Amino acid sequence: MDRNRLIRDIPPTGKHAASSLRLTASVVAAELARLTPRDRLLLDLLDQHSTFTTEHLTDLAFGSVGRARNRLNTLHDRDILDRFRHYERPGSQSWRWTLGPVGAAIVSAGHGEAMPRPAAVRDTTARLAMSPTLKHLLATNGFFVALTGTARTRPGARLARWWSEQRCREATGNLVRPDGHGVWATGGRTVPFWLEMDLGTETVHRVAAKLTGYAALGPRRAYPVAFWLPTAAREAHLHAHLSRTGIPDGVSVTTAADDYAANHGGPAGAVWQLPGHPGRLTLADLPLSGGAVWDG
Repeated sequence: MDRNRLIRDIPPTGKHAASSLRLTASVVAAELARLTPRDRLLLDLLDQHSTFTTEHLTDLAFGSVGRARNRLNTLHDRDILDRFRHYERPGSQSWRWTLGPVGAAIVSAGHGEAMPRPAAVRDTTARLAMSPTLKHLLATNGFFVALTGTARTRPGARLARWWSEQRCREATGNLVRPDGHGVWATGGRTVPFWLEMDLGTETVHRVAAKLTGYAALGPRRAYPVAFWLPTAAREAHLHAHLSRTGIPDGVSVTTAADDYAANHGGPAGAVWQLPGHPGRLTLADLPLSGGAVWDG
Protein backbone atom coordinates (compact mmCIF):
# COMPACT_ATOMS: atom_id res chain seq x y z
CA MET A 1 0.00 0.00 0.00
CA ASP A 2 1.22 3.49 -0.80
CA ARG A 3 2.51 5.03 2.45
CA ASN A 4 1.51 8.56 1.44
CA ARG A 5 -2.03 7.39 0.70
CA LEU A 6 -2.23 5.76 4.11
CA ILE A 7 -0.92 8.81 5.95
CA ARG A 8 -3.54 10.96 4.22
CA ASP A 9 -6.09 8.53 5.68
CA ILE A 10 -4.82 9.50 9.14
CA PRO A 11 -6.37 12.97 9.47
CA PRO A 12 -4.66 15.67 11.54
CA THR A 13 -5.79 15.50 15.13
CA GLY A 14 -7.70 18.35 16.71
CA LYS A 15 -7.51 21.82 15.24
CA HIS A 16 -3.87 21.48 14.28
CA ALA A 17 -1.77 18.88 12.60
CA ALA A 18 0.28 17.05 15.22
CA SER A 19 3.50 18.24 13.62
CA SER A 20 2.55 21.84 14.42
CA LEU A 21 0.99 21.20 17.82
CA ARG A 22 2.90 22.94 20.60
CA LEU A 23 2.74 20.45 23.41
CA THR A 24 3.58 21.91 26.82
CA ALA A 25 3.17 20.80 30.41
CA SER A 26 0.34 23.29 30.85
CA VAL A 27 -1.53 21.79 27.88
CA VAL A 28 -1.16 18.30 29.34
CA ALA A 29 -2.22 19.46 32.81
CA ALA A 30 -5.31 21.18 31.42
CA GLU A 31 -6.39 18.09 29.50
CA LEU A 32 -5.63 15.84 32.45
CA ALA A 33 -8.12 17.76 34.54
CA ARG A 34 -10.83 17.12 31.94
CA LEU A 35 -10.38 13.36 31.69
CA THR A 36 -13.06 11.07 33.07
CA PRO A 37 -12.24 7.71 34.71
CA ARG A 38 -13.35 6.03 31.49
CA ASP A 39 -11.00 8.23 29.46
CA ARG A 40 -8.14 7.17 31.73
CA LEU A 41 -9.12 3.53 31.19
CA LEU A 42 -8.94 4.04 27.43
CA LEU A 43 -5.48 5.59 27.68
CA ASP A 44 -4.26 2.73 29.85
CA LEU A 45 -5.63 0.11 27.45
CA LEU A 46 -4.11 1.81 24.41
CA ASP A 47 -0.79 2.21 26.19
CA GLN A 48 -0.69 -1.53 26.90
CA HIS A 49 -2.25 -2.91 23.72
CA SER A 50 -1.54 -0.27 21.02
CA THR A 51 -4.80 -0.18 19.08
CA PHE A 52 -8.48 -1.10 19.14
CA THR A 53 -11.35 -0.72 16.73
CA THR A 54 -14.41 1.39 17.55
CA GLU A 55 -16.32 -1.84 18.18
CA HIS A 56 -13.63 -3.08 20.57
CA LEU A 57 -13.76 0.10 22.61
CA THR A 58 -17.56 0.02 22.62
CA ASP A 59 -17.45 -3.43 24.24
CA LEU A 60 -14.69 -2.45 26.65
CA ALA A 61 -15.98 0.85 27.96
CA PHE A 62 -19.29 1.99 26.46
CA GLY A 63 -22.88 0.83 26.33
CA SER A 64 -23.53 1.66 22.69
CA VAL A 65 -21.67 2.42 19.47
CA GLY A 66 -23.26 5.88 19.34
CA ARG A 67 -21.95 6.84 22.79
CA ALA A 68 -18.55 5.42 21.94
CA ARG A 69 -18.27 7.36 18.68
CA ASN A 70 -19.29 10.62 20.33
CA ARG A 71 -16.70 10.36 23.08
CA LEU A 72 -13.93 8.98 20.88
CA ASN A 73 -14.42 11.78 18.37
CA THR A 74 -14.28 14.34 21.18
CA LEU A 75 -11.02 12.87 22.45
CA HIS A 76 -9.71 12.84 18.89
CA ASP A 77 -10.53 16.53 18.45
CA ARG A 78 -8.51 17.26 21.60
CA ASP A 79 -5.45 15.30 20.33
CA ILE A 80 -5.84 12.76 23.11
CA LEU A 81 -6.56 9.96 20.65
CA ASP A 82 -5.50 9.40 17.07
CA ARG A 83 -7.03 7.07 14.50
CA PHE A 84 -6.47 5.47 11.12
CA ARG A 85 -8.16 3.14 8.68
CA HIS A 86 -7.38 1.65 5.31
CA TYR A 87 -9.23 2.34 2.10
CA GLU A 88 -11.97 -0.22 1.63
CA ARG A 89 -14.78 -0.74 -0.87
CA PRO A 90 -17.65 -1.35 -0.55
CA GLY A 91 -18.36 0.46 2.69
CA SER A 92 -15.66 1.79 4.97
CA GLN A 93 -13.33 0.18 7.45
CA SER A 94 -13.87 0.77 11.13
CA TRP A 95 -11.52 3.30 12.71
CA ARG A 96 -8.50 1.89 14.52
CA TRP A 97 -7.76 4.04 17.56
CA THR A 98 -4.37 4.82 19.08
CA LEU A 99 -2.89 7.35 21.47
CA GLY A 100 -2.73 10.89 20.10
CA PRO A 101 0.01 13.39 20.96
CA VAL A 102 -1.69 14.67 24.12
CA GLY A 103 -2.76 11.20 25.20
CA ALA A 104 0.78 9.88 24.73
CA ALA A 105 2.12 12.81 26.75
CA ILE A 106 -0.32 12.09 29.58
CA VAL A 107 0.70 8.43 29.62
CA SER A 108 4.41 9.32 29.56
CA ALA A 109 3.95 11.74 32.46
CA GLY A 110 2.26 8.97 34.42
CA HIS A 111 5.32 6.77 33.82
CA GLY A 112 7.69 9.56 34.84
CA GLU A 113 9.05 9.82 31.29
CA ALA A 114 9.71 12.79 29.04
CA MET A 115 6.86 13.91 26.80
CA PRO A 116 7.19 12.52 23.26
CA ARG A 117 7.27 14.88 20.30
CA PRO A 118 3.86 15.06 18.56
CA ALA A 119 5.45 14.19 15.22
CA ALA A 120 7.01 11.09 16.77
CA VAL A 121 3.61 9.97 18.06
CA ARG A 122 2.10 10.38 14.60
CA ASP A 123 4.99 8.44 13.08
CA THR A 124 4.29 5.60 15.52
CA THR A 125 0.66 5.57 14.41
CA ALA A 126 1.66 5.48 10.74
CA ARG A 127 4.07 2.57 11.35
CA LEU A 128 1.37 0.67 13.20
CA ALA A 129 -1.09 1.28 10.38
CA MET A 130 1.45 -0.14 7.89
CA SER A 131 2.52 -3.06 10.09
CA PRO A 132 2.11 -6.52 8.53
CA THR A 133 1.14 -7.81 11.99
CA LEU A 134 -1.73 -5.34 12.50
CA LYS A 135 -4.43 -7.89 11.63
CA HIS A 136 -2.89 -10.35 14.08
CA LEU A 137 -2.74 -7.72 16.83
CA LEU A 138 -6.38 -6.75 16.33
CA ALA A 139 -7.45 -10.40 16.39
CA THR A 140 -5.54 -10.98 19.63
CA ASN A 141 -7.00 -7.88 21.24
CA GLY A 142 -10.44 -8.91 19.98
CA PHE A 143 -10.13 -12.23 21.80
CA PHE A 144 -9.60 -10.52 25.15
CA VAL A 145 -12.24 -7.90 24.38
CA ALA A 146 -14.72 -10.76 23.91
CA LEU A 147 -13.82 -12.17 27.32
CA THR A 148 -14.19 -8.73 28.89
CA GLY A 149 -17.59 -8.36 27.26
CA THR A 150 -18.70 -11.71 28.66
CA ALA A 151 -17.54 -10.71 32.13
CA ARG A 152 -19.63 -7.54 31.98
CA THR A 153 -22.80 -9.58 31.48
CA ARG A 154 -22.03 -12.61 33.65
CA PRO A 155 -22.15 -12.06 37.43
CA GLY A 156 -19.03 -13.31 39.19
CA ALA A 157 -16.96 -13.60 36.00
CA ARG A 158 -13.92 -11.46 35.30
CA LEU A 159 -10.81 -11.27 33.20
CA ALA A 160 -8.42 -10.98 36.12
CA ARG A 161 -5.32 -10.42 34.00
CA TRP A 162 -4.59 -9.50 30.40
CA TRP A 163 -1.02 -9.21 29.18
CA SER A 164 0.16 -8.04 25.79
CA GLU A 165 2.78 -9.89 23.76
CA GLN A 166 5.45 -7.50 25.02
CA ARG A 167 4.47 -8.05 28.66
CA CYS A 168 4.52 -11.82 28.08
CA ARG A 169 8.03 -11.67 26.69
CA GLU A 170 9.20 -9.67 29.69
CA ALA A 171 7.68 -12.25 32.05
CA THR A 172 9.06 -15.31 30.26
CA GLY A 173 12.52 -14.04 29.42
CA ASN A 174 11.90 -14.60 25.71
CA LEU A 175 11.73 -18.37 26.20
CA VAL A 176 8.44 -18.23 24.36
CA ARG A 177 6.51 -15.56 22.51
CA PRO A 178 2.83 -15.90 23.41
CA ASP A 179 0.48 -13.48 21.72
CA GLY A 180 -1.14 -12.81 25.07
CA HIS A 181 -1.77 -14.11 28.56
CA GLY A 182 -4.96 -14.04 30.52
CA VAL A 183 -6.49 -15.24 33.76
CA TRP A 184 -10.18 -16.09 33.57
CA ALA A 185 -12.08 -16.31 36.86
CA THR A 186 -15.63 -17.54 37.26
CA GLY A 187 -17.62 -20.06 39.27
CA GLY A 188 -14.94 -20.33 41.94
CA ARG A 189 -12.23 -21.31 39.44
CA THR A 190 -9.27 -19.24 38.28
CA VAL A 191 -7.63 -20.41 35.07
CA PRO A 192 -4.46 -18.78 33.70
CA PHE A 193 -3.56 -19.46 30.06
CA TRP A 194 -1.18 -18.48 27.30
CA LEU A 195 -2.80 -17.43 24.02
CA GLU A 196 -1.47 -18.39 20.61
CA MET A 197 -3.50 -16.58 17.95
CA ASP A 198 -3.45 -18.39 14.61
CA LEU A 199 -4.78 -16.75 11.45
CA GLY A 200 -3.95 -19.65 9.17
CA THR A 201 -0.86 -18.01 7.67
CA GLU A 202 1.65 -20.61 8.94
CA THR A 203 1.89 -24.35 8.42
CA VAL A 204 0.40 -26.51 11.13
CA HIS A 205 3.88 -27.96 11.68
CA ARG A 206 5.23 -24.51 12.50
CA VAL A 207 2.29 -23.76 14.78
CA ALA A 208 2.84 -26.97 16.75
CA ALA A 209 6.60 -26.33 16.96
CA LYS A 210 5.89 -23.35 19.23
CA LEU A 211 5.12 -25.81 22.04
CA THR A 212 8.80 -26.67 22.48
CA GLY A 213 9.51 -23.33 24.11
CA TYR A 214 6.69 -23.72 26.63
CA ALA A 215 8.32 -26.84 28.04
CA ALA A 216 11.20 -24.63 29.21
CA LEU A 217 8.98 -22.36 31.35
CA GLY A 218 8.90 -24.70 34.34
CA PRO A 219 5.93 -26.13 36.24
CA ARG A 220 4.73 -22.94 37.93
CA ARG A 221 4.16 -21.27 34.56
CA ALA A 222 2.83 -24.41 32.87
CA TYR A 223 -0.45 -22.74 32.03
CA PRO A 224 -2.57 -24.24 29.26
CA VAL A 225 -1.40 -23.10 25.83
CA ALA A 226 -4.63 -22.03 24.14
CA PHE A 227 -4.54 -22.06 20.33
CA TRP A 228 -7.28 -19.93 18.76
CA LEU A 229 -7.63 -21.07 15.14
CA PRO A 230 -9.72 -19.60 12.32
CA THR A 231 -11.72 -22.73 11.41
CA ALA A 232 -12.75 -26.06 12.86
CA ALA A 233 -11.13 -27.73 9.86
CA ARG A 234 -7.74 -26.24 10.70
CA GLU A 235 -8.28 -27.16 14.34
CA ALA A 236 -8.84 -30.81 13.34
CA HIS A 237 -5.69 -30.65 11.21
CA LEU A 238 -3.67 -29.43 14.20
CA HIS A 239 -5.06 -32.20 16.42
CA ALA A 240 -4.15 -34.81 13.82
CA HIS A 241 -0.62 -33.41 13.65
CA LEU A 242 -0.26 -33.45 17.46
CA SER A 243 -1.48 -37.04 17.61
CA ARG A 244 1.36 -38.02 15.28
CA THR A 245 4.15 -35.94 16.80
CA GLY A 246 3.13 -35.80 20.45
CA ILE A 247 3.16 -32.90 22.90
CA PRO A 248 6.27 -31.95 24.92
CA ASP A 249 6.27 -33.18 28.52
CA GLY A 250 4.84 -30.71 31.01
CA VAL A 251 2.90 -28.76 28.37
CA SER A 252 -0.89 -28.58 28.42
CA VAL A 253 -2.62 -27.76 25.12
CA THR A 254 -6.14 -26.74 24.22
CA THR A 255 -7.66 -25.45 21.01
CA ALA A 256 -10.72 -23.58 19.79
CA ALA A 257 -11.94 -22.45 16.38
CA ASP A 258 -13.29 -19.00 15.68
CA ASP A 259 -16.01 -20.18 13.31
CA TYR A 260 -17.29 -22.72 15.86
CA ALA A 261 -17.00 -20.35 18.83
CA ALA A 262 -19.03 -17.66 17.05
CA ASN A 263 -22.17 -19.72 17.66
CA HIS A 264 -21.22 -21.30 20.99
CA GLY A 265 -20.51 -18.51 23.44
CA GLY A 266 -17.20 -17.13 22.22
CA PRO A 267 -13.90 -17.80 24.02
CA ALA A 268 -15.55 -18.18 27.43
CA GLY A 269 -17.97 -20.84 26.14
CA ALA A 270 -17.74 -24.60 25.74
CA VAL A 271 -15.49 -24.32 22.70
CA TRP A 272 -12.14 -25.68 23.95
CA GLN A 273 -10.90 -29.10 22.93
CA LEU A 274 -8.08 -31.09 24.52
CA PRO A 275 -5.99 -33.23 22.16
CA GLY A 276 -7.01 -36.88 22.46
CA HIS A 277 -10.20 -36.12 24.40
CA PRO A 278 -13.77 -35.98 23.09
CA GLY A 279 -16.10 -33.06 23.67
CA ARG A 280 -15.41 -29.45 24.46
CA LEU A 281 -14.86 -27.54 27.69
CA THR A 282 -15.47 -23.99 28.81
CA LEU A 283 -12.44 -21.81 29.47
CA ALA A 284 -13.12 -22.03 33.20
CA ASP A 285 -13.05 -25.86 33.07
CA LEU A 286 -9.62 -26.22 31.47
CA PRO A 287 -7.41 -28.49 33.58
CA LEU A 288 -4.23 -27.09 35.10
CA SER A 289 -0.93 -28.91 35.45
CA GLY A 290 -0.01 -29.83 39.00
CA GLY A 291 2.48 -27.01 39.62
CA ALA A 292 0.78 -24.26 37.65
CA VAL A 293 -0.49 -21.43 39.83
CA TRP A 294 -1.78 -17.95 39.24
CA ASP A 295 0.60 -15.56 40.96
CA GLY A 296 -1.97 -12.79 41.22
